[in-house]
Amino acid sequence: MTTTGRHDLITTPVTADLVRGALDLERTERGLLPHRLPARARAQCDDGQLAMAESQPSGIRLALRTRATVVELDALPTRRAYAGVPARPHGVYDLLVDGRLTAQGGVPDGGHLLTVDLATGATSFRPGSPGTVRFEGLPAGPKTVEIWLPHNETTELLALRTDAPVEPAPPHGRPVWLHHGSSISHGSDAASPTAVWPARAASLAGVELINLGLAGSALLDPFTARALRDTPADLISVKIGINLVNLDVMRLRAFTPAVHGFLDTVREGHPTTPLLVVSPVLCPMHETTPGPTALDVTAAGGGQVRFQPMGDPAEVAQGKLTLRVIRAELARIVAARAADDPALHHVDGRDLYGESDADELPLPDGLHPDPATHHRIAERFAPLLRDLLPRPRPRPRPES
Repeated sequence: MTTTGRHDLITTPVTADLVRGALDLERTERGLLPHRLPARARAQCDDGQLAMAESQPSGIRLALRTRATVVELDALPTRRAYAGVPARPHGVYDLLVDGRLTAQGGVPDGGHLLTVDLATGATSFRPGSPGTVRFEGLPAGPKTVEIWLPHNETTELLALRTDAPVEPAPPHGRPVWLHHGSSISHGSDAASPTAVWPARAASLAGVELINLGLAGSALLDPFTARALRDTPADLISVKIGINLVNLDVMRLRAFTPAVHGFLDTVREGHPTTPLLVVSPVLCPMHETTPGPTALDVTAAGGGQVRFQPMGDPAEVAQGKLTLRVIRAELARIVAARAADDPALHHVDGRDLYGESDADELPLPDGLHPDPATHHRIAERFAPLLRDLLPRPRPRPRPES
């Protein structure tokens, strides 16, 4: 149902049939809050980092069919800041018309502010007000419009306004790729939501993305495995490793059965779906040095965010995890399971970003790639999707 709103635009409530890429939509006093983990999973972990990551709508977008040339979206963002570090840019909204990036915008004012002290982990919260992102000058005529939400800002959706009626975009008919990973998959330091490497790879391969990249939270959690198990998909990929080192959460003895258990759970819902196990991309500081990972206080004092390893390479003998240890064990696990699971595949993360790439495009903070590296990883991953995903069925031609 639509009503006439301000500026003689038509106001349309944001409803579930307009939203893609979310696993859950929470009804709030103002509107809808997209989540990338279901409520049952969220109830099993009260970690603040996970709560922030899964509510940041990486890969989530509004998809509608309309003749509108003006589109406005009222939203209430939760912006993130780091104590002692220059303010981060506001989140970017990407507008696609018939699959092409046409415009970018943002909510210039308002929003909640979450401030994190990286040295201590302490947080503070300042409530704010909603704002509006506006796009105008869209091409005339019927078209599919997508608004990709900022990948790094929790975004409560309040209302949509247009100068022509809207309806949900029709079924896409493309294969669905379900991906889980860490902050790199979530989109840390990517330029915009469609420039996050899984979003870019999905676009290149012509597939539909559900992105469960969870910054700091790819920890082999059973509830994440169950979310993957219960989500329909034509291909699934799980990128495992770096966060286990960052947080120093387990040793090799626990890692191996945890990986098996995670894959077993996914396979309960997808027994024959192509499943890619992706090991970590190159991260020089943790190749042979275990975690935990900590903020470089000296760099932070100069207004820069850089990370450093705090483990001792000698501890690897006692089972501490490094990226090299994880890569070798993931390759062994997949090889052992593949005899009974021909749809299981292994991807060495260094084939996506390796030593020569690090020489050319070093990780700016020691941990996360820059926008150019997101593009490179996407270009290398897209062929894997094309090779393993079923081709979309051609739509019947309309009768003349």
